[in-house]
Amino acid sequence: MTPTDPQPTQGTVNPPSKVTLHLGHLPSKKDIKSSTWPRTPTRVDPNNPPWPAYRGYHEYSFAHATMQSRLPTILGKAIEDTIRTLNGQSSEERIVDLAECINRMWDLMNDLSGNAKLRPIIDDSEADVALWNKEIAKYFQGKDFMNAPWLFAEAYKYRRLHECFSISKFWSDYDVFYRQKCDTFSRSSDAVFELSMRFAEPFKISDELSPEGKLEAERHMFLELTQVCLWGNSTDLSLLINMTEEQIKALQSTGGDHLAATEKNILGNDLNRLWETVKTLREKTGGRVDFVLDNAGFELYCDCVYADFLIQSGLANQVRFHGKRFAWFVSDVTKKDWEWLLNTMVYGQLFPKATDTEIESLRRLGARWKQYEKEGKWVYEQHPFWCTGYTYWDLHSEAPDLLLHLSRSDLVIFKGDLNHRKLTYDCAAPASTPFEVAIGPMASAAGAPKIASLRTIKSDVVVGLGTQGDEIAEKLDEAEPGWKISGKYAVVLLSEGRPGEKVRFA
Repeated sequence: MTPTDPQPTQGTVNPPSKVTLHLGHLPSKKDIKSSTWPRTPTRVDPNNPPWPAYRGYHEYSFAHATMQSRLPTILGKAIEDTIRTLNGQSSEERIVDLAECINRMWDLMNDLSGNAKLRPIIDDSEADVALWNKEIAKYFQGKDFMNAPWLFAEAYKYRRLHECFSISKFWSDYDVFYRQKCDTFSRSSDAVFELSMRFAEPFKISDELSPEGKLEAERHMFLELTQVCLWGNSTDLSLLINMTEEQIKALQSTGGDHLAATEKNILGNDLNRLWETVKTLREKTGGRVDFVLDNAGFELYCDCVYADFLIQSGLANQVRFHGKRFAWFVSDVTKKDWEWLLNTMVYGQLFPKATDTEIESLRRLGARWKQYEKEGKWVYEQHPFWCTGYTYWDLHSEAPDLLLHLSRSDLVIFKGDLNHRKLTYDCAAPASTPFEVAIGPMASAAGAPKIASLRTIKSDVVVGLGTQGDEIAEKLDEAEPGWKISGKYAVVLLSEGRPGEKVRFA
């Protein structure tokens, strides 16, 4: 060090010179925004779905129209039905008992129109009371009809409606929608006989075809019947309260030309994957297929035609049907609806204008279905969980027995809009969200069965439309603002699940 060099101060170090790097060949900086959605699984609960919930106070949504207008209208018609029944009674004790039911219905109407807080369900000895009251206590204390998630608030209304009767002495199993369901099926004659005339006798594929030709003919039949099963969901009484007979016929058209025209309206279309799935079942000597049912009447009839084909073709050797324990969302299938359909087909006189040939075709079809029941090929079941406010994401924790039962199925087909809403947590997920992501543990958990959702779109939630799904939804929003509730469009979506793995519970 020369005398002229600056002397470093004791205990200090000179900072190194800065080096400038030129990064012109690296990727450009990205504008990264932190993503709030979807919530992580540990942050998801009934009041906080994976994506934002639809709530009754959201004026832009179908949830608002339902809570403000549709549900009071439906409840009003239920009261009219009950008064009609009351006026046909003669026993004073039964009249007084039913009048008290009507008073409770008016109390529910006041709660609904006044946006009351959600109170616990009265213990009416139903198996679901503890599930309801646990969910209300944990997640919905202080919530009302409009600020609770729409799915829960709507289900709660139907459970309260059941309670109006379930605590009575004589009317505990009364179905305020039963008359409507029967009437709608009686006005479905054209579509009913279109199918019965084709399937009254066991179907047979021509022996003149090669094995490949027979398989192709069977594939086409499967795809057409899957569409019949899908579009049968158009007859939803909660949406079509005042529909004319001609409008019903137009919705229920099952002709081949109509089906070809409607396939373009299946926005998420896994029909061919579904065929490959059921074809594999037969290669394994047949299997079990479960239907989680939606609407009674014509839709249930279509489901049974479809299930009949699965049995006859050997694509399944057993079909299990899952219905509701009591009246639910107007037209959902109950055991009474199931028995009424089969017995009406065999013994009823519902279609006075039908020809003898048409009546006989319906009788033979119904007789074959009743025989399936006797042989155990068809089984009807009703678990309490289906009539709770929980989504199917909660099957693991709230109904482990039902989850274990479904895990033993080779394919579970969920029918209709409500089942789709419960599968997807009924929240504002982007339309491009893969179905497997939207249904969460029903696809990703160990032992999750293969799941198909056959749904005509009648509410806000739409997923599974592919990578361009968001753009498709935006274009439809501009061109057809009511497309999500019109029933014009549909999805057939398939989740491969994790079948064969051992179901594990936390």
